[in-house]
Amino acid sequence: MNRYIALLRGINISGKNKISMAELKSNFLELGCTDVFTYLNSGNIVFTTDESVETALADTIKAMIQERFELDIPVFVISQEELKDLLSQAPAWWGTNDKEIYDNLIFVIPPANAETIAEKIGEPTKELERILICKNAVFWSFDRKKYAKANWWKKTASAGIGEMLTIRTAGTLKKIAAM
Repeated sequence: MNRYIALLRGINISGKNKISMAELKSNFLELGCTDVFTYLNSGNIVFTTDESVETALADTIKAMIQERFELDIPVFVISQEELKDLLSQAPAWWGTNDKEIYDNLIFVIPPANAETIAEKIGEPTKELERILICKNAVFWSFDRKKYAKANWWKKTASAGIGEMLTIRTAGTLKKIAAM
Protein backbone atom coordinates (compact mmCIF):
# COMPACT_ATOMS: atom_id res chain seq x y z
CA MET A 1 0.00 0.00 0.00
CA ASN A 2 1.21 3.48 -0.85
CA ARG A 3 0.54 6.79 0.89
CA TYR A 4 -0.45 9.74 -1.34
CA ILE A 5 -1.57 13.32 -1.18
CA ALA A 6 -4.16 14.69 -3.60
CA LEU A 7 -4.21 18.45 -4.03
CA LEU A 8 -7.39 19.81 -5.60
CA ARG A 9 -7.09 23.17 -7.32
CA GLY A 10 -9.51 26.00 -6.64
CA ILE A 11 -12.13 24.47 -4.38
CA ASN A 12 -14.03 26.21 -1.57
CA ILE A 13 -12.59 29.61 -2.46
CA SER A 14 -14.89 32.62 -2.10
CA GLY A 15 -17.94 30.37 -2.18
CA LYS A 16 -16.98 28.78 -5.51
CA ASN A 17 -16.49 25.11 -6.34
CA LYS A 18 -17.87 24.00 -2.99
CA ILE A 19 -17.02 20.49 -1.88
CA SER A 20 -17.71 19.15 1.60
CA MET A 21 -14.57 17.57 3.03
CA ALA A 22 -16.71 14.92 4.78
CA GLU A 23 -18.33 13.97 1.45
CA LEU A 24 -14.97 14.04 -0.30
CA LYS A 25 -13.48 11.73 2.32
CA SER A 26 -16.45 9.36 1.92
CA ASN A 27 -15.94 9.31 -1.85
CA PHE A 28 -12.25 8.50 -1.45
CA LEU A 29 -13.24 5.58 0.78
CA GLU A 30 -15.67 4.42 -1.93
CA LEU A 31 -12.75 4.47 -4.40
CA GLY A 32 -11.05 1.90 -2.16
CA CYS A 33 -8.69 4.28 -0.41
CA THR A 34 -7.96 3.81 3.30
CA ASP A 35 -6.61 5.99 6.11
CA VAL A 36 -8.19 9.04 4.42
CA PHE A 37 -7.62 12.44 6.05
CA THR A 38 -8.48 15.89 4.79
CA TYR A 39 -6.58 18.95 5.92
CA LEU A 40 -8.17 22.37 5.91
CA ASN A 41 -11.12 23.05 3.62
CA SER A 42 -9.08 23.64 0.49
CA GLY A 43 -8.69 20.21 -1.05
CA ASN A 44 -5.77 18.52 0.68
CA ILE A 45 -6.44 14.79 0.97
CA VAL A 46 -3.99 12.27 2.41
CA PHE A 47 -4.80 8.62 1.72
CA THR A 48 -3.48 5.11 1.25
CA THR A 49 -4.13 2.94 -1.80
CA ASP A 50 -2.54 0.05 -3.65
CA GLU A 51 -2.46 2.08 -6.89
CA SER A 52 1.05 3.20 -7.79
CA VAL A 53 0.78 5.65 -10.69
CA GLU A 54 0.12 9.27 -9.69
CA THR A 55 -1.35 10.27 -13.08
CA ALA A 56 -3.82 7.38 -13.04
CA LEU A 57 -4.84 8.30 -9.50
CA ALA A 58 -5.29 11.95 -10.49
CA ASP A 59 -7.48 10.94 -13.43
CA THR A 60 -9.59 8.64 -11.21
CA ILE A 61 -10.06 11.37 -8.58
CA LYS A 62 -10.85 14.00 -11.22
CA ALA A 63 -13.50 11.71 -12.76
CA MET A 64 -15.02 11.02 -9.32
CA ILE A 65 -15.26 14.76 -8.60
CA GLN A 66 -16.90 15.39 -11.98
CA GLU A 67 -19.41 12.61 -11.38
CA ARG A 68 -20.23 13.27 -7.71
CA PHE A 69 -19.85 17.06 -7.45
CA GLU A 70 -20.32 18.09 -11.10
CA LEU A 71 -17.10 20.12 -11.01
CA ASP A 72 -14.15 20.10 -13.39
CA ILE A 73 -11.29 20.46 -10.91
CA PRO A 74 -7.60 20.00 -11.72
CA VAL A 75 -6.07 17.34 -9.46
CA PHE A 76 -2.43 16.84 -8.57
CA VAL A 77 -1.30 13.64 -6.82
CA ILE A 78 2.08 13.07 -5.21
CA SER A 79 3.31 10.22 -3.05
CA GLN A 80 3.96 11.17 0.54
CA GLU A 81 7.51 9.89 0.14
CA GLU A 82 8.09 12.09 -2.91
CA LEU A 83 6.65 15.12 -1.10
CA LYS A 84 9.00 14.54 1.83
CA ASP A 85 11.92 14.23 -0.59
CA LEU A 86 10.90 17.44 -2.36
CA LEU A 87 10.61 19.32 0.95
CA SER A 88 14.06 18.05 1.96
CA GLN A 89 15.43 19.83 -1.14
CA ALA A 90 13.91 23.20 -0.23
CA PRO A 91 16.30 26.12 -0.40
CA ALA A 92 17.47 27.60 2.91
CA TRP A 93 15.37 30.74 2.35
CA TRP A 94 12.10 28.78 2.03
CA GLY A 95 9.88 27.61 4.88
CA THR A 96 11.57 29.62 7.60
CA ASN A 97 9.86 31.26 10.58
CA ASP A 98 10.23 34.73 9.05
CA LYS A 99 6.72 36.20 9.33
CA GLU A 100 7.58 38.89 6.75
CA ILE A 101 7.93 36.26 4.04
CA TYR A 102 5.20 34.05 2.58
CA ASP A 103 6.47 30.65 1.40
CA ASN A 104 4.61 28.58 -1.19
CA LEU A 105 5.29 25.54 -3.30
CA ILE A 106 3.82 25.53 -6.78
CA PHE A 107 2.98 22.05 -8.06
CA VAL A 108 2.81 21.84 -11.84
CA ILE A 109 0.10 19.51 -13.10
CA PRO A 110 1.28 17.16 -15.87
CA PRO A 111 1.66 17.30 -18.79
CA ALA A 112 2.81 20.89 -18.10
CA ASN A 113 6.31 21.38 -16.72
CA ALA A 114 7.87 23.84 -14.29
CA GLU A 115 10.30 25.33 -16.79
CA THR A 116 7.47 26.29 -19.15
CA ILE A 117 5.49 27.81 -16.27
CA ALA A 118 8.52 29.86 -15.19
CA GLU A 119 9.04 31.08 -18.76
CA LYS A 120 5.39 32.16 -19.07
CA ILE A 121 5.49 34.05 -15.77
CA GLY A 122 8.91 35.60 -16.24
CA GLU A 123 11.57 36.66 -13.78
CA PRO A 124 10.66 37.11 -10.11
CA THR A 125 10.66 40.71 -8.92
CA LYS A 126 14.07 41.42 -7.38
CA GLU A 127 14.06 42.01 -3.63
CA LEU A 128 10.38 40.96 -3.37
CA GLU A 129 10.32 37.30 -4.37
CA ARG A 130 12.48 34.26 -4.99
CA ILE A 131 11.93 31.07 -6.94
CA LEU A 132 13.72 27.77 -7.31
CA ILE A 133 12.62 25.04 -9.69
CA CYS A 134 12.98 21.57 -8.23
CA LYS A 135 11.73 18.57 -10.17
CA ASN A 136 8.31 19.63 -11.51
CA ALA A 137 7.63 22.13 -8.74
CA VAL A 138 8.67 25.66 -7.86
CA PHE A 139 9.64 26.88 -4.42
CA TRP A 140 8.35 30.47 -4.26
CA SER A 141 8.68 33.05 -1.50
CA PHE A 142 7.62 36.68 -1.46
CA ASP A 143 7.41 39.71 0.79
CA ARG A 144 4.02 39.68 2.55
CA LYS A 145 3.71 43.46 2.66
CA LYS A 146 4.66 44.09 -0.96
CA TYR A 147 3.10 41.02 -2.61
CA ALA A 148 0.93 43.10 -4.98
CA LYS A 149 4.12 44.38 -6.65
CA ALA A 150 5.52 40.88 -7.15
CA ASN A 151 5.55 39.60 -10.73
CA TRP A 152 4.79 36.01 -9.83
CA TRP A 153 1.90 37.01 -7.55
CA LYS A 154 0.19 38.84 -10.40
CA LYS A 155 0.83 36.22 -13.04
CA THR A 156 0.25 32.83 -11.36
CA ALA A 157 -3.49 33.30 -11.84
CA SER A 158 -3.57 35.49 -14.92
CA ALA A 159 -0.90 34.27 -17.33
CA GLY A 160 -3.12 31.57 -18.84
CA ILE A 161 -1.51 28.95 -16.62
CA GLY A 162 -3.92 28.71 -13.69
CA GLU A 163 -5.24 25.29 -14.70
CA MET A 164 -1.69 23.96 -14.92
CA LEU A 165 -0.76 24.43 -11.29
CA THR A 166 -1.86 24.29 -7.69
CA ILE A 167 -0.17 26.15 -4.85
CA ARG A 168 0.23 25.28 -1.16
CA THR A 169 1.93 27.05 1.73
CA ALA A 170 5.02 25.68 3.42
CA GLY A 171 3.07 25.18 6.67
CA THR A 172 0.32 23.16 4.98
CA LEU A 173 2.82 20.95 3.18
CA LYS A 174 4.84 20.25 6.28
CA LYS A 175 1.65 19.16 8.10
CA ILE A 176 0.33 16.90 5.33
CA ALA A 177 3.75 15.37 4.73
CA ALA A 178 3.69 14.21 8.34
CA MET A 179 0.12 12.78 8.32
